[in-house]
Amino acid sequence: MSSTTTITKPNIGVYTDPAHKLWIAETKPTLEEVKEGKELKEGYVTIAVKSTGICGSDVHFWHAGRIGPMVVEANHILGHESAGTILAVHPSVTHLKPGDRVAVEPNIICNECEPCLTGRYNGCQKVQFSSTPPFDGLLRRYINHPAIWCHKIGNMSFENGSLLEPLSVALAGMERSGVKLGDPVLICGAGPIGLVTLDCCRAAGACPIVITDIDEGRLKFAKEMYPKAIAYKVERGKTPEQVGEEIIKAAGMKMTVAIECTGVESSIAGAIWSMKFGGKVFVIGVGKSEMNIPFMRLSTQEIDLQFQYRYCNTWPRAIRLVESGVINLEKMVTHRFDIEDAVKAFETAADPKTGAIKVQIQSELDIV
Repeated sequence: MSSTTTITKPNIGVYTDPAHKLWIAETKPTLEEVKEGKELKEGYVTIAVKSTGICGSDVHFWHAGRIGPMVVEANHILGHESAGTILAVHPSVTHLKPGDRVAVEPNIICNECEPCLTGRYNGCQKVQFSSTPPFDGLLRRYINHPAIWCHKIGNMSFENGSLLEPLSVALAGMERSGVKLGDPVLICGAGPIGLVTLDCCRAAGACPIVITDIDEGRLKFAKEMYPKAIAYKVERGKTPEQVGEEIIKAAGMKMTVAIECTGVESSIAGAIWSMKFGGKVFVIGVGKSEMNIPFMRLSTQEIDLQFQYRYCNTWPRAIRLVESGVINLEKMVTHRFDIEDAVKAFETAADPKTGAIKVQIQSELDIV
């Protein structure tokens, strides 16, 4: 192990469990293990986590205890949007050194299955994805992680480094949905993923861009981010067909691509009804295990319905976009808490009345 930093604070993590409790407690690697480096495996590095964003999936694992087949069955550490400073490296690691600032790509893959071997490692059959049960997350002071999944961020802020994860979700959606210059695009949902996708569509030259939500505050936030966006509030009680017609009216034309970021059945259906012949509805959002969709509308209009699962090969591109100023992530962060106040941070993220968009949990260690 190679290390140049003195650390003094014990490692703590943010836990939930099957009873939907949320608490902070000491965790692995311990302070002693971090100092001694005995638990550092070949190819791994130790990271002092400086900033972690709360994702909607973190709140869902806390409140619901599951997302589809992924179930919280024991004490479980949350968090998968993190950046920090390298504290130590195993001797086998040569491209990173203590003091390097990195963003953490939160997966460990098998490198043996077909998705891995064909470069689509987000489909790895044995993936260990941080914060997805049974694999603990990154919301800790210190973590050990494979060096290959730690991306140098130079002088980028740790906050922006942590936001590379939701940006990666949006970039994967942009690439596979095929948004092109001048395309009329619908974005369903003005939460963090929808807002990052809005910025990506803006940068890609899509026009017009319509963004929808049921929350007036989030739509106002979207307009502040990109004043040219057309904000459409989805009113409860309207049919998906009515919503689709009103989106077309607001845009002045039918949509070519919809990027659906909510996973809500009615929202997906509304997006389908807003499409032109030959359009595409691309679903990023996570929803119910089974849904009803307007099948014949898809069929008779040759509308493609496509889905996304996480991301792959996005971090280098995300870093370039943020470093160059093409994408601005900082304006999404509305609340910041120290890791010792993580419970309050989660309560803020989960409460619509707070107006929270992206809540960041920071660890103010004696490391820059």
